Amino acid sequence: MSDLASQTQPVKQADKQAVAAALREVLPPEAVLYDEEDVRPYECDGLSAYRKLPMIVVLPDTVAQVQHVMRVCNERKVPVVARGAGTGLSGGALPHPEGVLLSLAKFNRILEIDTANCIARVQPGVRNLAISQAVATNKLYYAPDPSSQIACSIGGNVAENAGGVHCLKYGLTVHNIQSLDVVTIDGELVKIGGNGLDSPGYDLLALMTGSEGMLGVIVEVTVKLLPQPEAVQLVLAAFDDIENAGNAVAQIIAAGIIPAGLEMMDNPAIRATEDFVHANYPVDAAGILLCEVDGTAEEVAEQIKRVEKVLGNCGATEIRKARDEQERLLFWSGRKAAFPAVGRISPDYYCIDGTIPRRSLAEVLAKIAVLSKEYGLRVPNVFHAGDGNLHPLILYDANHPGELERTEDLAGKILELCIAVGGTITGEHGVGVEKINQMCLQFDKAELTQFHAVKAAFDPQGLLNPGKAVPTLHRCAEFGAMHVHGGKLPHPDIPRF
Repeated sequence: MSDLASQTQPVKQADKQAVAAALREVLPPEAVLYDEEDVRPYECDGLSAYRKLPMIVVLPDTVAQVQHVMRVCNERKVPVVARGAGTGLSGGALPHPEGVLLSLAKFNRILEIDTANCIARVQPGVRNLAISQAVATNKLYYAPDPSSQIACSIGGNVAENAGGVHCLKYGLTVHNIQSLDVVTIDGELVKIGGNGLDSPGYDLLALMTGSEGMLGVIVEVTVKLLPQPEAVQLVLAAFDDIENAGNAVAQIIAAGIIPAGLEMMDNPAIRATEDFVHANYPVDAAGILLCEVDGTAEEVAEQIKRVEKVLGNCGATEIRKARDEQERLLFWSGRKAAFPAVGRISPDYYCIDGTIPRRSLAEVLAKIAVLSKEYGLRVPNVFHAGDGNLHPLILYDANHPGELERTEDLAGKILELCIAVGGTITGEHGVGVEKINQMCLQFDKAELTQFHAVKAAFDPQGLLNPGKAVPTLHRCAEFGAMHVHGGKLPHPDIPRF
């Protein structure tokens, strides 16, 4: 199987003016940017350690304009990278230096709210939180709530299959959308999914969700809305042993309780967050759990009693119920502000996104601590404990020569640890460029060949987000050889800052 990258013959830099002129046949001049000062703001996404300047940035505001962009790029073999709010943490929106960066920032309208069928049609640039705010008066909400929900866009959520603190009970993005309008690489507009709860044929909706912009560009999303629960109660539990906290997670699920949210933070993360948010966390605890249940008042009261019993049996040193809605939101604000809180105590941090079986939480945390000492880098841990989605935060200083490379190496070791215990290298952030090497360990040659075949069915020239998510077989062969001999294969042709 030949590499898709070799099938793509990008436009030469000298043709930039010709491509821009072709794009401006439909787009207004101010929506086609190519001067360095104009494209510089688009050089990276939330993974700012990797940066590239795009050849051209386009800012369409109609579906017809998006279709025109795709046709021009397809005809001229120009790579296309779609970008939403730019909050992604895997480099999925890293531009191609000889390609077009397609920004969907202007697609920011809620098109329809159908309360009878509990759905909403929204454009991909709509912020995640804005959906719930728009339907709050109807006693409805949109369940997936990533920590970046105040800024991240729904199109990006679909591209990465984002989750959030409430995904344990209500699912990821893939479980909360009903249909997508997608523009293909040749400019065709297609609808995937439908108005019903199921649609005939292959489940292309699930295939497109989490495809990281490699199969098409999303221009509309129909999301499912849920009724706001009658009652909600949050419990904070402190532990003097991180292993006990990890075991408590497994025991809560084993007791038949499915919390709306079940989050965990270790002591370094607790201290950083408390200094930033003042959420009244117990700063001397080795770890805390935030366990939220919702439902009818009777269900919540009964389940909270069971949760408290399990926590006590697992060695919780303190158990606190949120006294009111204000305190509940305060407790959650700490967890959702963990990333910026850690950013205050370190010049740089690198956020990992791996998923493991719940039974392995304690084991993996202990091994991360060992790796942290081995590499001499601090690693606070915050994660969606209920579904085993880890977010270790490696603290480093890019101003120190070699420290970013050492951080990347440690991140790779943590992801390999996730694979070793039966987990996976990503839960919601995507692969992007960050985890491209570890894909070679997660999947074998036959599986990667099938991934390439799917990609080729949608994008035969390999123009959509090239170099992301699915590694070439040649790269995996190189990585395998380097890995066996203790070497290291860096990300290709990506400037580090």
